[in-house]
Amino acid sequence: MNEVLLSNEVIVYLLSETVLYLLLFIAFISTLGLLRKWNFDAFTTEQFALENRSYLVMTIIFFVMLLKVVLLPYFVYTIDNLSDLIPGAMCGAGVVKANEYGNPLLSLKIIILFLSGLWLSMNSIDLKEKNYPYLKLKSWFFILIFLLLSSEFTLDILYFTHIETTNPVSCCSVIFGQTGGGNGLPFGLDIPKLLILFYLLFTLVVLTILSELAVMSIIASLLFGVIAYYAVVYFFGTYIYELPTHQCPFCMLQDHYYYVGYLLWGLLMLGVFLTIDAAVMKSFFKQPSKSLKRISLLLLSLFVLLCSAYVGVYYLKNGVLL
Repeated sequence: MNEVLLSNEVIVYLLSETVLYLLLFIAFISTLGLLRKWNFDAFTTEQFALENRSYLVMTIIFFVMLLKVVLLPYFVYTIDNLSDLIPGAMCGAGVVKANEYGNPLLSLKIIILFLSGLWLSMNSIDLKEKNYPYLKLKSWFFILIFLLLSSEFTLDILYFTHIETTNPVSCCSVIFGQTGGGNGLPFGLDIPKLLILFYLLFTLVVLTILSELAVMSIIASLLFGVIAYYAVVYFFGTYIYELPTHQCPFCMLQDHYYYVGYLLWGLLMLGVFLTIDAAVMKSFFKQPSKSLKRISLLLLSLFVLLCSAYVGVYYLKNGVLL
Protein backbone atom coordinates (compact mmCIF):
# COMPACT_ATOMS: atom_id res chain seq x y z
CA MET A 1 0.00 0.00 0.00
CA ASN A 2 1.09 3.56 -0.68
CA GLU A 3 2.92 4.90 2.37
CA VAL A 4 0.99 8.16 2.10
CA LEU A 5 -2.29 6.35 2.74
CA LEU A 6 -0.90 5.03 6.03
CA SER A 7 -0.33 8.54 7.37
CA ASN A 8 -2.60 9.32 10.34
CA GLU A 9 -3.42 12.76 8.94
CA VAL A 10 -4.41 11.36 5.55
CA ILE A 11 -6.53 8.61 7.13
CA VAL A 12 -8.40 11.15 9.29
CA TYR A 13 -8.81 13.54 6.37
CA LEU A 14 -10.10 10.98 3.85
CA LEU A 15 -12.37 9.34 6.41
CA SER A 16 -13.83 12.74 7.33
CA GLU A 17 -14.33 13.68 3.68
CA THR A 18 -16.01 10.33 2.98
CA VAL A 19 -18.48 10.66 5.87
CA LEU A 20 -19.32 14.26 4.94
CA TYR A 21 -19.76 13.37 1.28
CA LEU A 22 -22.15 10.52 2.15
CA LEU A 23 -24.21 12.93 4.26
CA LEU A 24 -24.29 15.44 1.42
CA PHE A 25 -25.25 12.69 -1.03
CA ILE A 26 -28.26 11.85 1.14
CA ALA A 27 -29.10 15.57 1.29
CA PHE A 28 -28.70 15.78 -2.50
CA ILE A 29 -31.23 12.98 -3.11
CA SER A 30 -33.67 14.58 -0.66
CA THR A 31 -33.21 17.97 -2.29
CA LEU A 32 -34.18 16.55 -5.69
CA GLY A 33 -37.39 15.25 -4.11
CA LEU A 34 -38.10 18.64 -2.53
CA LEU A 35 -37.66 20.46 -5.82
CA ARG A 36 -39.99 18.05 -7.60
CA LYS A 37 -42.86 18.22 -5.10
CA TRP A 38 -42.47 21.55 -3.26
CA ASN A 39 -45.52 23.86 -3.31
CA PHE A 40 -45.70 26.17 -0.32
CA ASP A 41 -49.22 27.33 -1.25
CA ALA A 42 -50.59 23.80 -0.95
CA PHE A 43 -52.14 23.01 2.45
CA THR A 44 -51.69 19.25 2.25
CA THR A 45 -50.23 16.61 4.50
CA GLU A 46 -47.52 15.96 1.91
CA GLN A 47 -46.51 19.65 1.85
CA PHE A 48 -46.29 19.77 5.66
CA ALA A 49 -44.10 16.67 5.56
CA LEU A 50 -41.91 18.30 2.90
CA GLU A 51 -41.48 21.41 5.06
CA ASN A 52 -40.33 19.28 8.00
CA ARG A 53 -37.99 17.32 5.72
CA SER A 54 -36.61 20.50 4.17
CA TYR A 55 -35.67 21.85 7.60
CA LEU A 56 -33.84 18.61 8.42
CA VAL A 57 -32.07 18.52 5.04
CA MET A 58 -30.98 22.16 5.24
CA THR A 59 -29.72 21.60 8.78
CA ILE A 60 -27.59 18.68 7.58
CA ILE A 61 -26.20 20.75 4.71
CA PHE A 62 -25.53 23.66 7.08
CA PHE A 63 -23.44 21.63 9.54
CA VAL A 64 -21.60 19.69 6.83
CA MET A 65 -20.61 22.90 5.04
CA LEU A 66 -19.36 24.38 8.31
CA LEU A 67 -17.22 21.27 8.82
CA LYS A 68 -15.92 21.59 5.24
CA VAL A 69 -14.66 25.06 6.15
CA VAL A 70 -12.64 23.51 8.99
CA LEU A 71 -11.31 20.76 6.72
CA LEU A 72 -9.59 23.19 4.33
CA PRO A 73 -6.87 24.26 6.81
CA TYR A 74 -6.62 20.63 7.94
CA PHE A 75 -6.03 19.61 4.31
CA VAL A 76 -3.22 22.17 4.09
CA TYR A 77 -1.82 20.90 7.40
CA THR A 78 -1.96 17.33 6.08
CA ILE A 79 -0.06 18.00 2.87
CA ASP A 80 2.49 20.04 4.81
CA ASN A 81 3.12 17.07 7.11
CA LEU A 82 3.53 14.79 4.08
CA SER A 83 6.65 16.74 3.11
CA ASP A 84 8.56 14.49 5.57
CA LEU A 85 7.67 11.45 3.44
CA ILE A 86 8.32 12.79 -0.04
CA PRO A 87 11.92 13.29 -1.19
CA GLY A 88 12.72 16.84 -2.26
CA ALA A 89 9.71 18.43 -0.57
CA MET A 90 10.53 20.93 2.17
CA CYS A 91 6.91 22.02 2.70
CA GLY A 92 3.44 21.68 1.20
CA ALA A 93 4.49 23.40 -2.04
CA GLY A 94 6.35 20.33 -3.28
CA VAL A 95 3.63 17.96 -2.05
CA VAL A 96 0.90 19.86 -3.93
CA LYS A 97 2.91 19.49 -7.11
CA ALA A 98 3.67 15.81 -6.47
CA ASN A 99 1.13 14.98 -9.20
CA GLU A 100 -1.21 16.73 -11.64
CA TYR A 101 -4.19 16.62 -9.25
CA GLY A 102 -2.78 18.80 -6.44
CA ASN A 103 -3.20 22.31 -7.85
CA PRO A 104 -6.71 21.73 -9.32
CA LEU A 105 -7.78 20.18 -6.01
CA LEU A 106 -6.56 23.10 -3.91
CA SER A 107 -8.13 25.64 -6.30
CA LEU A 108 -11.43 23.75 -6.31
CA LYS A 109 -11.47 23.64 -2.51
CA ILE A 110 -11.14 27.42 -2.31
CA ILE A 111 -13.92 27.93 -4.87
CA ILE A 112 -16.21 25.53 -2.99
CA LEU A 113 -15.39 27.30 0.27
CA PHE A 114 -16.56 30.64 -1.14
CA LEU A 115 -19.70 29.14 -2.71
CA SER A 116 -20.54 27.28 0.50
CA GLY A 117 -20.25 30.52 2.43
CA LEU A 118 -22.70 32.19 0.07
CA TRP A 119 -25.09 29.24 0.49
CA LEU A 120 -24.90 29.57 4.28
CA SER A 121 -25.82 33.26 4.05
CA MET A 122 -28.65 32.51 1.62
CA ASN A 123 -29.93 29.79 3.92
CA SER A 124 -29.87 32.15 6.90
CA ILE A 125 -31.97 34.73 5.01
CA ASP A 126 -34.42 32.08 3.83
CA LEU A 127 -35.00 30.64 7.31
CA LYS A 128 -35.87 34.09 8.68
CA GLU A 129 -38.87 34.29 6.34
CA LYS A 130 -42.11 32.44 7.07
CA ASN A 131 -42.75 31.22 3.51
CA TYR A 132 -39.20 30.06 2.61
CA PRO A 133 -38.99 32.32 -0.50
CA TYR A 134 -35.50 31.17 -1.48
CA LEU A 135 -35.87 27.44 -0.87
CA LYS A 136 -35.84 26.48 -4.55
CA LEU A 137 -33.02 28.90 -5.34
CA LYS A 138 -30.80 27.66 -2.53
CA SER A 139 -31.68 24.05 -3.42
CA TRP A 140 -30.50 24.53 -7.01
CA PHE A 141 -27.44 26.33 -5.68
CA PHE A 142 -26.72 23.37 -3.39
CA ILE A 143 -27.01 20.99 -6.35
CA LEU A 144 -24.36 23.04 -8.17
CA ILE A 145 -22.12 22.94 -5.08
CA PHE A 146 -22.72 19.20 -4.70
CA LEU A 147 -21.54 18.58 -8.27
CA LEU A 148 -18.37 20.50 -7.47
CA LEU A 149 -18.03 18.57 -4.22
CA SER A 150 -18.30 15.32 -6.17
CA SER A 151 -15.42 16.48 -8.37
CA GLU A 152 -13.48 17.49 -5.26
CA PHE A 153 -14.02 14.10 -3.60
CA THR A 154 -12.85 12.34 -6.77
CA LEU A 155 -9.76 14.55 -6.91
CA ASP A 156 -9.09 13.87 -3.22
CA ILE A 157 -8.91 10.13 -3.91
CA LEU A 158 -6.87 10.54 -7.10
CA TYR A 159 -4.47 12.98 -5.47
CA PHE A 160 -3.59 10.95 -2.38
CA THR A 161 -3.47 7.61 -4.19
CA HIS A 162 -1.09 8.96 -6.85
CA ILE A 163 1.53 10.53 -4.58
CA GLU A 164 4.76 8.59 -5.05
CA THR A 165 7.15 8.46 -2.13
CA THR A 166 9.98 7.23 -4.35
CA ASN A 167 9.97 10.05 -6.91
CA PRO A 168 11.63 13.33 -5.83
CA VAL A 169 9.65 16.56 -6.24
CA SER A 170 10.68 20.19 -6.57
CA CYS A 171 11.08 22.19 -3.37
CA CYS A 172 9.56 25.64 -2.89
CA SER A 173 12.82 27.42 -3.76
CA VAL A 174 12.56 25.93 -7.25
CA ILE A 175 8.79 26.40 -7.63
CA PHE A 176 8.57 29.97 -6.36
CA GLY A 177 12.12 31.17 -5.77
CA GLN A 178 14.72 32.74 -7.98
CA THR A 179 16.22 29.35 -8.81
CA GLY A 180 12.96 28.51 -10.59
CA GLY A 181 13.96 30.85 -13.39
CA GLY A 182 12.18 33.93 -14.71
CA ASN A 183 9.84 36.37 -13.04
CA GLY A 184 6.99 34.68 -11.18
CA LEU A 185 4.90 37.87 -11.05
CA PRO A 186 1.92 38.24 -13.43
CA PHE A 187 1.40 40.92 -16.10
CA GLY A 188 5.11 41.71 -16.23
CA LEU A 189 5.01 43.38 -12.80
CA ASP A 190 8.06 44.09 -10.69
CA ILE A 191 8.12 44.44 -6.90
CA PRO A 192 7.62 48.25 -6.72
CA LYS A 193 4.63 48.11 -9.08
CA LEU A 194 3.25 45.12 -7.22
CA LEU A 195 3.36 47.00 -3.90
CA ILE A 196 1.75 50.10 -5.42
CA LEU A 197 -1.07 47.91 -6.75
CA PHE A 198 -1.36 46.16 -3.39
CA TYR A 199 -1.97 49.33 -1.40
CA LEU A 200 -4.03 51.04 -4.12
CA LEU A 201 -6.37 48.06 -4.43
CA PHE A 202 -6.73 47.86 -0.66
CA THR A 203 -7.69 51.54 -0.62
CA LEU A 204 -10.16 50.89 -3.46
CA VAL A 205 -11.73 47.99 -1.54
CA VAL A 206 -12.17 50.19 1.53
CA LEU A 207 -13.72 53.02 -0.50
CA THR A 208 -16.11 50.76 -2.40
CA ILE A 209 -17.28 49.10 0.83
CA LEU A 210 -17.82 52.44 2.58
CA SER A 211 -19.55 53.86 -0.51
CA GLU A 212 -21.77 50.76 -0.73
CA LEU A 213 -20.83 50.12 -4.36
CA ALA A 214 -21.65 46.42 -4.31
CA VAL A 215 -20.49 45.35 -7.78
CA MET A 216 -17.32 47.42 -7.58
CA SER A 217 -16.50 46.01 -4.14
CA ILE A 218 -16.74 42.45 -5.52
CA ILE A 219 -14.40 43.26 -8.42
CA ALA A 220 -11.99 45.23 -6.22
CA SER A 221 -11.83 42.53 -3.53
CA LEU A 222 -11.17 39.76 -6.06
CA LEU A 223 -8.39 41.79 -7.70
CA PHE A 224 -6.95 42.60 -4.27
CA GLY A 225 -7.03 38.91 -3.34
CA VAL A 226 -4.98 37.98 -6.42
CA ILE A 227 -2.45 40.81 -6.02
CA ALA A 228 -2.21 40.18 -2.26
CA TYR A 229 -1.29 36.55 -2.91
CA TYR A 230 1.64 37.57 -5.13
CA ALA A 231 2.64 40.36 -2.75
CA VAL A 232 2.85 37.93 0.17
CA VAL A 233 4.73 35.26 -1.78
CA TYR A 234 7.24 37.53 -3.51
CA PHE A 235 7.68 40.40 -1.04
CA PHE A 236 6.09 40.28 2.42
CA GLY A 237 6.87 36.56 2.84
CA THR A 238 10.59 37.24 2.49
CA TYR A 239 10.37 39.39 5.64
CA ILE A 240 8.59 36.59 7.48
CA TYR A 241 11.45 34.25 6.52
CA GLU A 242 14.04 37.06 6.78
CA LEU A 243 15.59 35.76 3.56
CA PRO A 244 15.30 37.66 0.26
CA THR A 245 15.45 34.43 -1.77
CA HIS A 246 12.86 32.48 0.24
CA GLN A 247 9.58 32.92 -1.62
CA CYS A 248 6.88 30.44 -0.63
CA PRO A 249 3.22 30.54 0.48
CA PHE A 250 3.51 27.26 2.43
CA CYS A 251 6.58 27.46 4.67
CA MET A 252 4.98 30.20 6.77
CA LEU A 253 2.40 27.60 7.83
CA GLN A 254 5.06 25.71 9.77
CA ASP A 255 6.00 25.97 13.44
CA HIS A 256 9.35 27.63 12.61
CA TYR A 257 7.33 30.75 11.78
CA TYR A 258 4.74 30.29 14.54
CA TYR A 259 2.09 29.15 12.03
CA VAL A 260 1.57 32.77 11.01
CA GLY A 261 0.57 31.61 7.52
CA TYR A 262 -2.75 30.29 8.83
CA LEU A 263 -3.51 33.71 10.31
CA LEU A 264 -2.30 35.61 7.24
CA TRP A 265 -4.12 33.58 4.60
CA GLY A 266 -7.15 33.23 6.87
CA LEU A 267 -7.48 37.01 7.25
CA LEU A 268 -7.16 37.51 3.50
CA MET A 269 -9.60 34.80 2.42
CA LEU A 270 -12.20 35.59 5.07
CA GLY A 271 -11.93 39.33 4.44
CA VAL A 272 -12.37 38.92 0.68
CA PHE A 273 -15.23 36.47 1.14
CA LEU A 274 -17.16 38.68 3.59
CA THR A 275 -16.78 41.63 1.21
CA ILE A 276 -18.26 39.55 -1.62
CA ASP A 277 -20.90 38.06 0.67
CA ALA A 278 -22.10 41.47 1.88
CA ALA A 279 -22.28 42.75 -1.71
CA VAL A 280 -24.20 39.70 -2.96
CA MET A 281 -26.67 39.78 -0.07
CA LYS A 282 -27.35 43.46 -0.70
CA SER A 283 -27.58 43.28 -4.51
CA PHE A 284 -29.58 40.08 -4.98
CA PHE A 285 -31.46 39.65 -1.70
CA LYS A 286 -31.87 43.26 -0.57
CA GLN A 287 -30.31 42.38 2.75
CA PRO A 288 -27.65 45.01 3.53
CA SER A 289 -25.45 44.11 6.48
CA LYS A 290 -23.32 46.77 8.14
CA SER A 291 -21.81 44.19 10.48
CA LEU A 292 -20.49 42.10 7.56
CA LYS A 293 -18.92 45.17 6.00
CA ARG A 294 -17.33 46.24 9.26
CA ILE A 295 -15.90 42.76 9.87
CA SER A 296 -14.56 42.50 6.30
CA LEU A 297 -12.90 45.92 6.63
CA LEU A 298 -11.39 44.88 9.97
CA LEU A 299 -10.03 41.57 8.64
CA LEU A 300 -8.52 43.08 5.48
CA SER A 301 -7.04 45.96 7.47
CA LEU A 302 -5.46 43.49 9.92
CA PHE A 303 -4.07 41.54 6.98
CA VAL A 304 -2.45 44.64 5.47
CA LEU A 305 -1.16 45.79 8.86
CA LEU A 306 0.33 42.36 9.61
CA CYS A 307 2.09 42.24 6.25
CA SER A 308 3.41 45.79 6.66
CA ALA A 309 4.44 45.14 10.27
CA TYR A 310 6.87 42.39 9.24
CA VAL A 311 8.62 44.85 6.91
CA GLY A 312 8.63 47.61 9.55
CA VAL A 313 9.94 45.39 12.34
CA TYR A 314 12.70 43.99 10.12
CA TYR A 315 13.80 47.53 9.19
CA LEU A 316 13.81 48.68 12.81
CA LYS A 317 15.91 45.66 13.83
CA ASN A 318 18.40 45.73 10.98
CA GLY A 319 18.31 49.26 9.58
CA VAL A 320 17.97 47.98 6.00
CA LEU A 321 15.38 46.41 3.76
CA LEU A 322 15.82 43.05 2.06
